[in-house]
Amino acid sequence: MRPAFLTAARLLQRGRESAIEGNDQEAVREYNQALQLLRSLPPERTRDVLLAHTHLAYYQTLALDNRGVAQEHLHLGISYARSTRDPLARAIAEECLSGLDIAL
Repeated sequence: MRPAFLTAARLLQRGRESAIEGNDQEAVREYNQALQLLRSLPPERTRDVLLAHTHLAYYQTLALDNRGVAQEHLHLGISYARSTRDPLARAIAEECLSGLDIAL
């Protein structure tokens, strides 16, 4: 499974880079590929941490453009961040929640 995790991490990184460059459509394609791959794997901490990061990155990319889809990814990302207790995922989730009257 390690190669699948590395592939998902690369897709997430490419998605983040595309989002930074302003190419939201490409970022969403990368995130979707990462999510599809991760969802095909059995549950375990590494998979769930990557799911948290991918959902939160998806939210950060779409928060202004497509609030409905973005909110769904925020909810999922927060859920994975809570369950894995990954410090970085939790910090990103808290950052996403700042200004939204919701606490992690």
